Amino acid sequence: MDGAPVSAPEPRAPGSAALVRLVAGREVSSRVRDRNFIVSSVVILVLLLGVMAFQVAVGSGADQARLGIVGDASRLGTAVEAQGEAVGVDVEVVQYADEAAARAAVEDGDVDGALVDGTGPAPQLLVGDRDPTLEAVVGSAVNGVAVSDRLLEAGADLQSLPEVTVTPLGDAADDGQRVVVAVIGVAVLYGLLILFAQFVAQGVVEEKASRVVELLLATMRPWQLLAGKIIGLGLLGLGQIVVIGVVGVGAALALDVVSVPGELVSTVLTVVAWFVLGYAFYASVFAVAASLVSRQEDLGSVLTPTTLLLVAGFVVAIQAAGDPGSTLATVTSYVPGLSPLVMPVRQAAGEAAGWEVALAVVLMLATIALVVRLGGRVYAGALLRTGGRTRIREALRAERA
Repeated sequence: MDGAPVSAPEPRAPGSAALVRLVAGREVSSRVRDRNFIVSSVVILVLLLGVMAFQVAVGSGADQARLGIVGDASRLGTAVEAQGEAVGVDVEVVQYADEAAARAAVEDGDVDGALVDGTGPAPQLLVGDRDPTLEAVVGSAVNGVAVSDRLLEAGADLQSLPEVTVTPLGDAADDGQRVVVAVIGVAVLYGLLILFAQFVAQGVVEEKASRVVELLLATMRPWQLLAGKIIGLGLLGLGQIVVIGVVGVGAALALDVVSVPGELVSTVLTVVAWFVLGYAFYASVFAVAASLVSRQEDLGSVLTPTTLLLVAGFVVAIQAAGDPGSTLATVTSYVPGLSPLVMPVRQAAGEAAGWEVALAVVLMLATIALVVRLGGRVYAGALLRTGGRTRIREALRAERA
């Protein structure tokens, strides 16, 4: 050994995956502290829980009635409850010993009405305020009991009467619940797509305006910066919609808003999956569009066409909830950019076959790949151009230079 000093190995430059992770982590950490992100998350959760609470309040306060019956309420009470259930009215029967007690209960507001001499020759319904629904329910029940009594007196064998068996051929009620869940999910998806795609666009313009992008591009390539932005904010958006979905499902089950938990969960998962595809498309387009300008004031002009496409998809999705089998809903559920908002509604309504969903997904993935490939070139060529709006053709020429 001659004692010559040994030089330390030069540090290896970070690879593409490490740079992408670095940018993604930076985006997540900065946006988690962003006031707009926090406020939007709270507002969405409050609105979602508020809608469910409103449905519970309306459902619990409507179509209910209390009916007093003088004397034995075993037969008439059962008949009234059954008749009320048939027309969607929850009737609670209260038995009173005499007419005076029943009349006092009506006057005090303890019951909505009181039936006197229900099985006699002159039945009488005492009410405080006229309620046509309650009157119809009580009248039908009294008539039904009277007819049964007359038939029994005539010697008719009521036990031999045929009983109708109801065989449901579809899941109309379940489909209706799924469609409602899908519409709420699409509304949340629409809001989050706009929010996070604009986060991406605003971040691009902020970096261009502050010249931070010049420092970033000294250590990484444009596509690495773009990928980090999209992946970082995408993971944040995915986490947000998953949290909203979990809270929404938990609240719906706790408040008994839905009766088909399995279908509810599957619809929520469908919306989350379409969020991933929709975000990848819109975030890429918004980022590329934002790279063409250098000021926040000019951002709206380049984002308007894509924003209008997103709004059109939401409008069509709302219309598809009423007629999911229409030509408009069917065609737009295949169109990339529109399909993330329309297809979940058609799936919830049972109008989309498996091959249709697969075709929409393939078309969406192909479009995303095209946008990323072409948009990445525009992004790379326009990112360092400042001073005004850059045309797409100029950005492509600068990228090839």
